[in-house]
Amino acid sequence: MSFTPEELERYARHIILREVGGPGQQKLKAASVTVVGAGGLGSPALLYLAAAGVGRLRLVDDDEVSLSNLQRQVLHTTDRIGQLKVDSAAAGLAAVNPHVTVETHALRLTSDNAADLLGGCDLILDGTDSFETRQRVNEAATALAIPLLSGAISQWEGQLSLFDPARGTPCYACIFPDPPAPGQAPSCAEAGVMGALPGVIGAMMAGEAIKHITGAGRTLRGEMLIFDALWGETRKIRLARRPDCAVCGTGQG
Repeated sequence: MSFTPEELERYARHIILREVGGPGQQKLKAASVTVVGAGGLGSPALLYLAAAGVGRLRLVDDDEVSLSNLQRQVLHTTDRIGQLKVDSAAAGLAAVNPHVTVETHALRLTSDNAADLLGGCDLILDGTDSFETRQRVNEAATALAIPLLSGAISQWEGQLSLFDPARGTPCYACIFPDPPAPGQAPSCAEAGVMGALPGVIGAMMAGEAIKHITGAGRTLRGEMLIFDALWGETRKIRLARRPDCAVCGTGQG
């Protein structure tokens, strides 16, 4: 897979990185990544994945851009209020990098369509704010043996991890087997969120995706990174697989 002179200049800062180089940039160009949710986390993640030269980005989101989104969802603009988020996102990504193919699905991901929406890609990023949707994404990613980068935010705190049970790590359900109790995990609309927080976590998700695709460094496979923006603290915890997990363990079916 070759690069045009324009692409060589565009990706020059990646190519001179020892851990990426030409071969790593070719892997990015050949990669296909599905991003579920084009909102707070999806916006920065998509921007950086497109800028990095990921060859194909598949977007799944059934929502429309609203005025209250713009405090944090930096991929969207005031003049696109009322548009489907996937259409707004596609326009923004084309402006960043016309070499990236963007595939859009203005659908809510369900158990019935998850395999079709997620299949055939190299990596899935989940930036949704619904526990039920996260469960569906995890179930499909596990069944398809596709690694899943999952991020979450609330108020001042965010977290992310790479779930890859096909290669020995826990799946999302190993760590979060049950839905949160009422009021325990309020939405951004209910509890609020600091506008820059999804930018931090979404950019970290893009960084983890770039490392995963290129093989650079060490990813968050089997670990969770937690960032507290209010106090400027970051910590990592090791995650353990549950043998009786209903999704990837003996509890299946």
